[in-house]
Amino acid sequence: MALIALIALSPVFVLTAIAVRCDSRGPIFFLQQRVGRGFRSFWICKFRTMVVDAPLRGPQITSGEDPRITRVGRYLRKWKLDELPQLWNVFKGEMSLVGPRPEVPRYVEMFRDDYACLLSVRPGITDPASLKYRDEAAILAQSQNPEETYVRLILPEKIALAKRYVAQASLSGDLALIWQTICHVAR
Repeated sequence: MALIALIALSPVFVLTAIAVRCDSRGPIFFLQQRVGRGFRSFWICKFRTMVVDAPLRGPQITSGEDPRITRVGRYLRKWKLDELPQLWNVFKGEMSLVGPRPEVPRYVEMFRDDYACLLSVRPGITDPASLKYRDEAAILAQSQNPEETYVRLILPEKIALAKRYVAQASLSGDLALIWQTICHVAR
């Protein structure tokens, strides 16, 4: 399915790559280490939506109108187009279309016992937490300390939703999550 999607969406990939390249200097893709099934690290691939030196200018999470996000990056994030290159991670077997979202090593270590359950399956492009927190940056923008809000409030709820997903995973449930994701993006 990932290969078919990569081929079918190749025109979108080309146009998005051109837009990213024309908007700001730097690579087209953003690679970040994430933790996958069995605690194995892998490099998640996304279209770059931030300035090249973004990690030096702020935290790993983004909130609100983060000045590190490029003009094209705002559009890509709004329409979730920055996530499309993760189909390559799915094709390589590092991710699935549906599954708990992969997290950066730092946050996985904070909740290692919880992630022992979550990482018994491949991480996915979408899951119930992705749908619930699709406007996470806006939520974090309302906080005095976005990273603390993420670690103390949002991430524990994402973990609880992911645990519920892992316990109840089914093909029909996955198809429903894919459909809901498409509908949310289309809206």
